[in-house]
Amino acid sequence: MTYEDIARDIKNGKFAPVYLLMGEEDYYIDRISDYIVEKSLDENEREFNLTIMYGLDTDMANIVNNAKRYPMMSEHQVVVVKEAQNLRAWDDLSFYLQKPLASTILVFCYKHGTLDKRKKIVAEIDKTGVLFESKKLKEAMLPGFITAYMKRKKVEIEDKAAEMMADFVGNDLNRLAGELDKLVITLPKGQNRVTPTEIERNIGISKDYNNFELKSALITKDILKANKIVKYFNDNPKNNPLQPTLALLFNYFSNLMVAYYAPERTENGVAAYLGLKSTWQAKEYIAGMRAYTGMKVMNIITQIRLSDARSKGIGNVTLSQGEILRELVYFILH
Repeated sequence: MTYEDIARDIKNGKFAPVYLLMGEEDYYIDRISDYIVEKSLDENEREFNLTIMYGLDTDMANIVNNAKRYPMMSEHQVVVVKEAQNLRAWDDLSFYLQKPLASTILVFCYKHGTLDKRKKIVAEIDKTGVLFESKKLKEAMLPGFITAYMKRKKVEIEDKAAEMMADFVGNDLNRLAGELDKLVITLPKGQNRVTPTEIERNIGISKDYNNFELKSALITKDILKANKIVKYFNDNPKNNPLQPTLALLFNYFSNLMVAYYAPERTENGVAAYLGLKSTWQAKEYIAGMRAYTGMKVMNIITQIRLSDARSKGIGNVTLSQGEILRELVYFILH
């Protein structure tokens, strides 16, 4: 099941007897477990019917014993097991799953990895309840996440502003959600649209000199603009470290290389092939294919890797990070 499927069922009061929420992305695991508690128990019911346990401090036998309790003056009781990745003896859950208590909602929050899917217990949980794997979002999907998140807050965000936020925060969704919440609070009364100017004013990212603008300058081969941004980065190294810039460029040109193999080189075709959430993101790849040959893109990817190695001191003892970026940008544009 997807996050959206699970959230819809919870909203409609359709609860499974057991949830195994696992994966590298904490955000969705936390959101689902919190949403289950919010929708299944009101504040008064939580005092007697919500049990929070931790994998380091308990075992499966104790968890099962708690799951077998009946709720007190409530339709449900909820047992949330946090840090479930520290649990052992998962097979001890098997007997309970044969006939789980209908009034209990048992939630396992397994972070920083997944339970071995070859284990029989995983198939049993999937059959009886909900098995959900929370994966890290790809960089290209972050603007879509930001747009959707803000839409739920009844706030519109411009595409460039979403790109700036994605570039600034990265794919730590909990941190990204926190920054977006702060942004919503700082909007003037009656304003429900976020522009790059708001990002610059409230987050501290220059709307003219950032990784997103550098990428745009390289796509359009705007040599003057690209070099202005490189100079700005070099003059403000603390606010513009090299590694995030290299990561963004590597991600773009790697996707561009894949885009050459898209069956249809249209906005819809490229978006579908790359797994992008919106077609507007495909425009920059279509523009990139017009500006660069496939062979040039392969060479650029190699050069980005070399720049990354040099930035870490491999094969380089003299160049500063600003000089490494300057050489890379020159190679890309010429």
